[in-house]
Amino acid sequence: MKNVCITGATGLLGTNLIIKLLQNGYSVTALVRKKSTWTGEENENLKLIEADISSGISTLLTDIDCFIHVAAETRQNLINYNDYQKINYETTVNLYHQAELAGVQKFVFVSTANTLGFGNTAFWGSEKAPQIYPFTHSWYAQSKLAAEDYLLKNLKNTEVIIVNPTFMIGAYDTKPSSGKIIFRAWKKKLIFYPKGGKNFVHVEDVTTGILNAIEKGRNGEKYLLANENMSYRDFFKKINRITRQKPIMMPIPNIILNLLGWVGDGMRKLKIKTSLSTANMKALQVCNYYNNRKSVEELEVQYQPVDKAIEDAVRYFIKNGK
Repeated sequence: MKNVCITGATGLLGTNLIIKLLQNGYSVTALVRKKSTWTGEENENLKLIEADISSGISTLLTDIDCFIHVAAETRQNLINYNDYQKINYETTVNLYHQAELAGVQKFVFVSTANTLGFGNTAFWGSEKAPQIYPFTHSWYAQSKLAAEDYLLKNLKNTEVIIVNPTFMIGAYDTKPSSGKIIFRAWKKKLIFYPKGGKNFVHVEDVTTGILNAIEKGRNGEKYLLANENMSYRDFFKKINRITRQKPIMMPIPNIILNLLGWVGDGMRKLKIKTSLSTANMKALQVCNYYNNRKSVEELEVQYQPVDKAIEDAVRYFIKNGK
């Protein structure tokens, strides 16, 4: 199974995943909006094709063994569920049916850990835990869960494997996307941090998980790709140590985050785009922790320390003048 087609090729995960696939002897067809947005190296086994993934692409899948759907609408400031549904649900369903029509053997769907129930410092969330608040009120997480449910209820000839990454950090974050969190601490004299926490993972480990899911994953299964559970305070302290800085660190009271959430809810009612909302602010207050046992045991992922993920991200940002 060496011929792979991938969406979302130019993002943090997509770029790292293509590099990993090429290193392991795969031939990759990457669907992109513009070829010029590819920031990786050229390779004779990489074919960049400009395509609209919301339309018909079945003719491009003739010789494809595995389809990996990475592309997603992840922005947190959109105010209508339909904005997420179109890309995260409808496009996923469409791509799956086109892959099946073309005789593709496997369909790997990159979802999010937030479709699964998280834990806390006492116990961690798993693939069997149902989604809980505040992510039951996140349109992004809801649209991803809807796509997961559809795929698992409509399994036919094309196998489906779902991977659920947590918060990814690493190189090739060109926007940046999740790497923005590093800039909230890096080069700062004063750092404000929420009292919650989350699970962090090196993006390279997520690519290993996806590669191994292609080769070892079971049909109809979900796999959490997760590593270190830690508070935001501890994560920022790691950044401080790695970048050799000693800023003042101050916690943000939950009541302040709640107030910002209410303000955001009001702005959204006025049709004003904002990442502020009650659900998003609550997400900063909970310990969004997960267990990676299944991916370790079944996919044999050997996770790297999050310190290395931060180091790789910082090195990339410095190299590219961020």
